[in-house]
Amino acid sequence: QLQLVESGGGLVQPGGSLRLSCAASGFTLEYYAIGWFRQAPGSEREGVSCISSGDGSTYYADSVKGRFTISTDSAKNTVYLQMNSLKAEDTAVYYCAADRVSLTPVQTMCVFMTFRSWGQGTQVTVSS
Repeated sequence: QLQLVESGGGLVQPGGSLRLSCAASGFTLEYYAIGWFRQAPGSEREGVSCISSGDGSTYYADSVKGRFTISTDSAKNTVYLQMNSLKAEDTAVYYCAADRVSLTPVQTMCVFMTFRSWGQGTQVTVSS
């Protein structure tokens, strides 16, 4: 059974850093695209960053470019989201999601959130 478990969230001051982890089980990342998404109170869920294990292509939302980095560790079957220079507006519940690699570009998958398996989320709060 495919399962995704997020961890690494917490409270951090503006300008600080956090690294989120998404541990996958029941499948290997090799043939999957993985995405990080977030949802702030009163807002719709949005795609933050996605990566395709097929060709290594990545996507970042404009709001996080240059601050967030997505990466994978195949040995640990885990995807990370390194978040630097955090801002108050980054406060949200962060979710990871997975779906098989296809002909759909990872950017399209991320923007339209066409992922079928989701984790439970981890809270990130950026506040002084």
